[in-house]
Amino acid sequence: MFTVDSVHHDLMIPGWRTMQERIKFNVLILVIEGKVVYYIERKRIVLEQGDLLILPYRIDRAGEDHESGPHQKYTILFTSGEEAELLPFLCQGRHTIVKPRSFEALRRRFEKLFMEMRGVKSFRSMICQGILQELLGITAREMEQPEIAPMKVQYARTIQNYLLRHYRESIEVGQLAKLIGCSDNYTISVYKEVTGQSPIKYLHRLRISEACYLLLNTKTTVAAVSQYLGYYDGSYFFRMFKQLTSMSPSEFIAIGQPLDMEDFFG
Repeated sequence: MFTVDSVHHDLMIPGWRTMQERIKFNVLILVIEGKVVYYIERKRIVLEQGDLLILPYRIDRAGEDHESGPHQKYTILFTSGEEAELLPFLCQGRHTIVKPRSFEALRRRFEKLFMEMRGVKSFRSMICQGILQELLGITAREMEQPEIAPMKVQYARTIQNYLLRHYRESIEVGQLAKLIGCSDNYTISVYKEVTGQSPIKYLHRLRISEACYLLLNTKTTVAAVSQYLGYYDGSYFFRMFKQLTSMSPSEFIAIGQPLDMEDFFG
């Protein structure tokens, strides 16, 4: 059985450092922002935004801030039993670095696990075990898929970061294509190859996710939320909301409680 021992969120800590030791747990590390340096079996490794590092039990490691400055990352420490044999990256006795195509999905699950470990105690271990198993399953699936050229991954990250900053604005594929210096068709193709969805679909998912938060946590009207998120045609907002959540905005409000958005947004 996989068991979560602890989850940490290092948020731009100046002078961050961890001592050299042979670790007693399996470790998953997802870098959210910046760069971080690890010394694994005395070898220097630099991780950057989007990298997922897997450290199996008993490996020797130390870590510190990169010379470029502080970083942000999530770290999960966990133990495993015989089921670890199903995951080669936990049994091979060496570290693994993955550049996941499903970075946002992984980030949300790391964040969710971090929050659960600090939330209500009832059924915590069961819920956290489930999230961890899902994380490991996503990681294993990523490693089974053919490797994508690093440049394609970088293109997709550039587009995704732009969408995260500008999702309320009117965005055309041509704008995204200019960011990476490629044609419109290639931009759509490479983003879908890396993330499994088109950039415009991801844009709508960002907007509707924000809409769900606003409708439940503020007194903003549906029409105002639609306008705020860049949907100037209320009927179009209604269609996109129902398409992605399987319910209308009014039905969502009537439920009156947060839904697990992972069920809708993956």
